[in-house]
Amino acid sequence: MADLPGADLRGLARWLDAERPGLREGPLAGEVIAGGKSNLTYRVTDGSSTWALRRPPLAHVLPTAHDMAREFRVISALATTAVPVAPALALCEDSAVLGAPFYLMGFVDGVVLDRPDVIRELEPTVAARSCELLMNTLIDLHEVDPAAVGLADFGRPEGFLARQVRRWHQQWQASETRPLDALARTVDRLTERMPEQSAPAVVHGDYRLTNVIFASPIDRIAAVVDWEMATVGDPLTDLGLLVVYQDLARHSDMIMPRMLPERGFLTSAEMIGRYAQRSPRDLDRLSWYVGFGYFKLAVVAEGIHHRYLAGNTVGAGFDHFGDAVPTLLDAALQALADKETS
Repeated sequence: MADLPGADLRGLARWLDAERPGLREGPLAGEVIAGGKSNLTYRVTDGSSTWALRRPPLAHVLPTAHDMAREFRVISALATTAVPVAPALALCEDSAVLGAPFYLMGFVDGVVLDRPDVIRELEPTVAARSCELLMNTLIDLHEVDPAAVGLADFGRPEGFLARQVRRWHQQWQASETRPLDALARTVDRLTERMPEQSAPAVVHGDYRLTNVIFASPIDRIAAVVDWEMATVGDPLTDLGLLVVYQDLARHSDMIMPRMLPERGFLTSAEMIGRYAQRSPRDLDRLSWYVGFGYFKLAVVAEGIHHRYLAGNTVGAGFDHFGDAVPTLLDAALQALADKETS
């Protein structure tokens, strides 16, 4: 029962035997699941059953970030909705077990579009279908009534956008590795041009093609994953950030793998159009949400860079995030300078 970075399998086994007797049938083995750049995800098995374990990063855990109880609560609440999620199994808030709170969920096997070799194998019609499924599921999420699934108090919708800008600015200040003039200009522009909020809904917080697991073959989404930033607030923040990710996937592989229209993937404009077909929400100020998405992603990248410089990342693929931050802030300023239409 070899231990993993940040996951003492012996300690986990003792905790499972005490809190969920009968769940474990044998010695535990596991591995880090590559791809995550924030919370750590592990594949854990007893030789009979397989689970996914989620815990915060090994160091530099920011206030309000990496909340395992919130992740566990939201996937538990959404289990009865049209939004596919992994089965929530057990939550541990005692940091003495693994050094941080964690939770276990059912392991969902399938296709994740996070590697160039997987993407290259897709037929254009399948690539297009993956985007259509992504948009359908986002709309399904935003149609969930938070109160009906026990999430009425999961967020504070009033003043959500202003509070988000302040909070992400604070996250930047806690992670800053170098002063960047574009950061202050972005915060000022976001504050000055803030739109009236859209009606509240459940917000994923990091919705994109690489944060869903598709069934194989790709005819449905088996699970939406990485709910660490979920809340109840303005759902257009999800759409704005998705536009950011899709544009990045079209022009660079710095943050997202390349997903090109000529290979069948929808453009961000086509994704917006699909959202508008089913959603009654006003998208006239969407460029503000796109600017906010670039800002938010810049803060996330700076936090990852901070952990990388401190030697507190697990696995490869962390060395380029610092270089991405100025580019993301410049893109935020450009989006906020554009005419505020979709």
